[in-house]
Parts: sequence; C-alpha cells; structure tokens
Amino acid sequence: MQVHVADHPLISHKLTVLRDESTDSPTFRRLVDELVTLLTYEATRDVRVEPVDVQTPVALARGVRLTEPRPLVVPILRAGLGMLEGMQRLLPTAEVGFLGMVRNEETLEAVTYAERLPDDLTGRQCYVLDPMLATGGSLAAAINFLVKRGANDIIAITILATPEGIARIESDLEGVDVPVTLVTAGLDDGLNEQAYIVPGLGDAGDRLYGVAD
Repeated sequence: MQVHVADHPLISHKLTVLRDESTDSPTFRRLVDELVTLLTYEATRDVRVEPVDVQTPVALARGVRLTEPRPLVVPILRAGLGMLEGMQRLLPTAEVGFLGMVRNEETLEAVTYAERLPDDLTGRQCYVLDPMLATGGSLAAAINFLVKRGANDIIAITILATPEGIARIESDLEGVDVPVTLVTAGLDDGLNEQAYIVPGLGDAGDRLYGVAD
C-alpha cells in the first residue's frame, strides 16, 4: 500500500482547528468539507482519463475526460458521510455507493451492517472515505469488500491515520493483487488503550453530527 501524507500549509491549518476541542460541530463540518476537497485534489492525481478533442471559440483543442465507468466514491457510514460533499465538489459526476461498518468495541473488529453498492465492480476505480484510520479494521474490511466485487484500484482518503492502522491494512491485504493508496492529512503517534487516535481529534462522527442517545 502506498501512503501519501498531504503536506500543505492549508491542510495543516485546517487539521489544527479540527483537533481543537473547542471547535463546535457546524465549524467542524465546514472544515471537514474544505479539508476533504484539498485531499481529493491530492487523491485524484491518477484518476483515469482518456483523450478528447473539444472545439474552442478559436480552434480545436486536445484535452481529457473521465473514463467510463466513472469513479465510485464509497463513504463508510456514518462519519464518512461528512466527507462526501467535499469529494463531490471536485468529482461531481462520480457515482456514489455506501458501506455501513461499525467497530465492535469488545473485539475491535469491523462488522458490516449495510451496503449499497453494485454487485459487480470489475475494472472500477474506487475512492473510500473514512475520517479516522485507527485500528485499521474497518478500512481493511471495506477494501477487501470492494476487491471481492472486482474493484481493481482503490484509494482511501482519511483525515488522520496511525502506524498501527496502516500496518493492519497491509497485513490484511497481503496477497491482494490490487493497487491500494492511502491519502491522509496527518499521521499521528498511535492509539491509546481505548483504541482512539493520539493526539487525534476525538470521535469524528460525534463531532460531525453530535451524540445520539
């Protein structure tokens, strides 16, 4: 798996404000949206395109357009939904699927509870959205899910990642002959005893949407 930590002053600035525990939910959501747009620019550097000619007011020009089938964007519910609009701002014609995964707090393993994806993803380039790569279980399971359906190029976009999460994905994907790239805004120190990212930014889902009792 290739890992790209986006090194840009605007990304670092927005990530710093996201970490601040005093940042309220509306501001947090707006910053996530802006941050993901910046990360999408980095993540789509190798999006698949094909040559095309267009007529300008002056002459014929050679350009490119997205190939068919279009990229598939897959937010992992629920926190991944907060990243979708920022992604769609740069890829408005991409198709969107959904994958519901939750971490069992006792086993720390990912459990799939919902999915809305094509049965056949043969030849598809997929972008997976999940704010926090902590233990790596959910993201590894999501990538394996897409690979089994035929996806042949997967780019995961996260706000934060940990060495433990990256190692888990690399271990779980050993033997998988599909290119996988991780694009993240920050690589943190590691996990605490509750498997939360340190220093992290807390629970991304709760900070995006509040705590539902």
